[in-house]
Amino acid sequence: MTTSTDRYPARLAVDYPERLDRVTTFFRLLWAIPILVILALLSAGSDTTVVWLQESGEWISETSQTGGGVMAGLAVATALMIVVRQRYPRWWFDFAREFTRFATRIGAYLALLTDRYPATEDEQAVHLELDYPTDVEHDLNRWLPLVKWILVIPHVVVLAVLAIGAVLAVLVAWVAILFTGRYPRALFDYVVGVFRWGLRVQAYATLLLTDRYPPFRLA
Repeated sequence: MTTSTDRYPARLAVDYPERLDRVTTFFRLLWAIPILVILALLSAGSDTTVVWLQESGEWISETSQTGGGVMAGLAVATALMIVVRQRYPRWWFDFAREFTRFATRIGAYLALLTDRYPATEDEQAVHLELDYPTDVEHDLNRWLPLVKWILVIPHVVVLAVLAIGAVLAVLVAWVAILFTGRYPRALFDYVVGVFRWGLRVQAYATLLLTDRYPPFRLA
């Protein structure tokens, strides 16, 4: 039995569907375009235009992409807040949690784990929980945010391999659903496990919710 002190501060579960719609499965990438556009708009960085005057008297302008999107900016801001002030603003956490839930619902839909079109607020079949660090001074080391991106390199390498397997699993599941209307349970558990693993790494390295190193496991 897992107690509240043993469980990792980032948890994910997806309800297993007994039957899946063949038509929406076949056209899944097409159906997902509108919600992917919304996610892209929320995640996109901003453009910065710099204008200067050359010696010849001509005005020159250059547009460049800045930032890595709202979540990347929030991760940097949170890291600085922990390092400098040892604080984690609750509304920053609430936004990051809801954005992560939204993005995960879209990922689950693309991975054919559910037929329900991703909602912007409703939990639906994707249950994602993140624990807020209530006592930052005691629970979070103020200097770790500076090196966590290095510490998770082993996880990134493993996840890259697992992600390739997940893509292949989704392709096999796509064929299986078209013929049987069912997602093979072993493949389903594997894909959800990869999502879960990635969430734990995200909680540790970018959301900065915990200093507990993510476990190397799918479960």
